[in-house]
Amino acid sequence: MRISELSRRSGVSVTTIKYYLREGLLPSGRQTSATQAEYDEEHLRRLRLIRALTGVRGLSVNTTRHLLDVLAEHTGDTHRQLGLALGAIRLEETPPEEVPETAAVDALVDKLGWRVHEAAPARAALAETLASLRSLGAPLDWHTLLPYARLAERTAVLDLDQLDGIGEPLEKAERALLLTVLLEPALLALRRLAQENESARRHADGES
Repeated sequence: MRISELSRRSGVSVTTIKYYLREGLLPSGRQTSATQAEYDEEHLRRLRLIRALTGVRGLSVNTTRHLLDVLAEHTGDTHRQLGLALGAIRLEETPPEEVPETAAVDALVDKLGWRVHEAAPARAALAETLASLRSLGAPLDWHTLLPYARLAERTAVLDLDQLDGIGEPLEKAERALLLTVLLEPALLALRRLAQENESARRHADGES
């Protein structure tokens, strides 16, 4: 396909595609003349993943380029590819700053028997959230989080089920990224709806 069709099918402007080509995020097409090149489905998949990484995850161009290079190095490792695409694996080697609640997160993960890397960003995010709750006078221990974690476990099964049957690594990484990041607001909205329903069930029945 020509660059104009690549733009139409991907929803990315020709100007932006040319920028990605110059920056090395998108590989060059097959040259058909001095000024024309042909692109294929691999370019389209990679372009969609670039859009997801820069637009959905909010990564910089440099970080996106680095991530795509790392993804390419682990083509046969689906677990690592998904971890990188979703942000479950850090690109940099610098470990996160440890907070007191890190121990609570470790205890929760151990209790659940989850296989989660010690440097997973979500561990630090959860510890920081628990620290904020404690500073506001609303401390939570890992026992309180346990039933919520079980719900998250079931949600993860649903998430990964939707990737079954997708064999192309870049397409699977893009789909996982979109399902996870873009679906999160919908999951939060469902929680709010469920809370309103539960409040009505408990407190509004029989009221005029």
